[in-house]
Amino acid sequence: MNKTELLLEEFLPYKLSYLTNLISDDLSKLYTDQFGIAHTEWRVMAVLGVSSGVSAGHVAKKTAMDKVAVSRAINNMIKNDLIERQFSSEDKRRSELMLSTKGQDVYNNIVPLVLGYENDILSILDEKERASLANILTKLTGYIKE
Repeated sequence: MNKTELLLEEFLPYKLSYLTNLISDDLSKLYTDQFGIAHTEWRVMAVLGVSSGVSAGHVAKKTAMDKVAVSRAINNMIKNDLIERQFSSEDKRRSELMLSTKGQDVYNNIVPLVLGYENDILSILDEKERASLANILTKLTGYIKE
């Protein structure tokens, strides 16, 4: 199927971006008001919640966020005592980030909320559709990352 006309509502990158924005905006309501965490900060926190002691570059890579946005989020989170930054013992130029005690508490409170949100969204799909969606997303991600 070779298309020659752009129909925005049918254009895959648009549809994925649109859905991602809708989900991100809706999801952020769960943690922004209650915990004062912006969606960029939640993404940083989510990475550090499973991978402590990583660099800002690693966070940017794992989240596919712009390095400037990651840096801004990290600096704000350090200011708000949500994460700590230490310098690597092997390379003093490399900093390692980890959740502070306060950050870990916030993370532990947000995780059940976002997992519940995910379960709610996926509840409209049956098991076969869920498996297909996971497979399709993995294939598309792999294609783009090649």
